[in-house]
Amino acid sequence: MLIVKKFGGTSVADKERILHVAGICAEEYSKGDDVVVVLSAMGKQTDVLLTQAEEINPNAPKREIDMLLTTGEQISVALMAMALESRGVPAISFHAFQAGIYTTRAYGNARIQRIDTARMEEALAQRKVVIVAGFQGISEEGDYTTLGRGGSDTTAVALAAVLKADVCEIFTDVDGVYTADPRLVPEAVKLKEITYDEMLELASLGAGVLHNRSVELAKRFGVELIVKSSFQNAEGTRVCDRTRKKETTHILEDGILKAAQSLEGTTMEEMLVSGVTADKNAARIQLKGIKETTKEMYKIFVKLSEQHIGADSVLMSPNSDNTTDISFTVPRDRLKETAEVLNLYSKEGSSDVEIKIEDKIAKVSAVGAGMMSNPAIAVSMFEALYEADITIEMIYASELRITVLVNEEDTLKAIRAIHGHLIERPLR
Repeated sequence: MLIVKKFGGTSVADKERILHVAGICAEEYSKGDDVVVVLSAMGKQTDVLLTQAEEINPNAPKREIDMLLTTGEQISVALMAMALESRGVPAISFHAFQAGIYTTRAYGNARIQRIDTARMEEALAQRKVVIVAGFQGISEEGDYTTLGRGGSDTTAVALAAVLKADVCEIFTDVDGVYTADPRLVPEAVKLKEITYDEMLELASLGAGVLHNRSVELAKRFGVELIVKSSFQNAEGTRVCDRTRKKETTHILEDGILKAAQSLEGTTMEEMLVSGVTADKNAARIQLKGIKETTKEMYKIFVKLSEQHIGADSVLMSPNSDNTTDISFTVPRDRLKETAEVLNLYSKEGSSDVEIKIEDKIAKVSAVGAGMMSNPAIAVSMFEALYEADITIEMIYASELRITVLVNEEDTLKAIRAIHGHLIERPLR
């Protein structure tokens, strides 16, 4: 059996935690399993390196930033190999070049193109624990690259796919995927299973347990994921193609979403809503008075795409004067680049379009399969926000989620209100 285990920065933040993780890996190895370990940089090391770069040169070339940042993971993997060897477990550490992880040349946000597994497979055949630096790759020109946010998750899933691992375990500081962040919502419930699609929505909408790129890869290559804690010996959450939920009919009764009874009369307490999450890294863009809608949308979104800026929650609203208003959200940490794109768009002949940017908003979303076919979910969600006296700035709905834009100050109140109506009540 081949198992890929990924540990984040918190899990390897200091000597004690590195030794603890080494113990977890050694225990797996003792069962006779082949083990591949993917590590992030220790603790906040990446942030420390970024600060140092900023102090030296606020406009440092992206190539040099990646050259610097990749040193963090190299420290982690070398120390982990030493820790395992001290336990009598043969281990070998690899950085991106040694692991053969080839990427595009997009420094800071590279995409994995291929992985040459020869050296890793050779080490596994020698019964060594293979420890790989996450978050990094190399371009075809031989330069170091980094994979962007959540890059170590992506590395782990990619390795699990090419090595045909039986499972990919993602170790974090929480013991699984919850219906909300348990630090914000004490009543949050840990999920035993969740589908790739639902997890992808949660990850894309602010849930920090897994990065969306890693979930996309897992779904594409059929990699089974298990999210579990580095610090607790507890069963985690399985992310897979289909969960083993039973079919359940839900009804709206007295404003409360309830599970209808089965034919045998036993209440089936399956939840339609898998989770509630919030994304404060969001800004709203409004373009008012667009005349040639299709042409102008193409011009805007092709420019955003060229800058690798993803737009979400895109809405169109026609006006009586045959113009159209368009609204969408972008990551707030890409607002500077977005503003530059919009300024260029305006200068190229679209100066009559009114552009409005709001950055004090948050996206709060309820995620679950069958949202559009179960209107009771939207009713209950809006009731929750109404009772909490929260103004909805925008609404976006799909088969897998309902997203509302709210004032940033109302984020926590909105999460708790929606979770209370959609998840806590059906369980009572």
